[in-house]
Amino acid sequence: METISFEIMGEAQAQGRPRAGKSFSGKTVLYDPATSRDFKKYVKLVASQHKPQELITGPVHLEMTFYQPTPKKYHTKPKQALIEAGLLLPVTKPDVDNLAKGVKDGLTKIIWQDDSQVVSMLVRKFYSMTPRVEVQISY
Repeated sequence: METISFEIMGEAQAQGRPRAGKSFSGKTVLYDPATSRDFKKYVKLVASQHKPQELITGPVHLEMTFYQPTPKKYHTKPKQALIEAGLLLPVTKPDVDNLAKGVKDGLTKIIWQDDSQVVSMLVRKFYSMTPRVEVQISY
């Protein structure tokens, strides 16, 4: 089994709900919100530096750890100690499934053929002074 690991530095953006608009011909079109679209482009850029020789076509096991920025109210020494011990966890939005969706979409056609190849997924989120996403792909 082979493994690809990398970090996506910065705060992860959750996959937003599709927005509806009108095209020049009057048809209704759906599009990604700008923040989701920009984050996916950034994921593609980082992932392209770690891509395999050929796109993965078999089953994929995916692990993602999201490190969210620590709120200012938790910048005290006792709260920081709890965060470092893993006892104070983010139970606020965004949801882990929305965070994971943005990364999975960004890895499609760069690392694997389609995100339906992901057969198992472990997604976690923690607080950190350095927001980032740690990605590990096993295939």
